[in-house]
Formats: sequence, C-alpha cells, structure tokens
Amino acid sequence: MRRSLIFSFAKTISRSFLKKPATLMYPQVERKYYSITRGRIFNDIDRCIFCGLCQKKCPTHAITVMKETKEYELRSLQCITCGACVDVCPPKCLSMEINYSVSVFGRDEGAYYYKQSDKTEDVKKPD
Repeated sequence: MRRSLIFSFAKTISRSFLKKPATLMYPQVERKYYSITRGRIFNDIDRCIFCGLCQKKCPTHAITVMKETKEYELRSLQCITCGACVDVCPPKCLSMEINYSVSVFGRDEGAYYYKQSDKTEDVKKPD
C-alpha cells in the first residue's frame, strides 16, 4: 500500500516537471481576453436617458440612478457582472468591457460616479 502511494506521487511529480507552468508570467505574457469575457461595466453617460431600468433590474442593487441631478453610480464591489443591466438598457449606453476593474483598497474607491454635463447651447434670439 505504502509503496504504491509513493509511486503514484512520483508519477505525478515527474509529469509536472515535464509540463509548462499552469499560470501566465503576467508582465511578460499578456492575458488573452475572449469576446464572451464579462469584465467591467461601462456607461456612456452622454447617451443615458436616466430611465432607471438598470437600477430596477440589478439583482445586487449595485446601481443608483438619480434622474433629477443626472447622476449615475455603480458600486463595482457589489456588482456580480451578470449583464442584466446591459440587456435591459433602452439606449444601449451600458456595455460590458472585456477588461476588469482595477483593485481597490476601500469601499468608497470601488464606486464609479458618472454625471451628465449640461448640453445647453446659447441660442440667439432674432432681433
């Protein structure tokens, strides 16, 4: 029993010496992202109509839409990147990027705030 156990360990160890490492050497070898990768949620705030459907559809309540002030908050530490908000968005201003969000050290750093700028133009009145 003991001898067969030792031989099975030796077999596993000798196989692992002959294979390449399972992990990537990150700085030298860039990670390949696939088209179905679910990464960070991005909001093109200039196209947003602030309807609030993404906020209602989010299962973890990671999105807050403030229609009056035209602000949008996404708490990335609460988000499970399910894509429900992206699917329900009428103007399609939400999208899933294939890269991931950066590491943060606190809850307040994990929130993304978007605010739509006023697009009012000065219109000259005819004299």
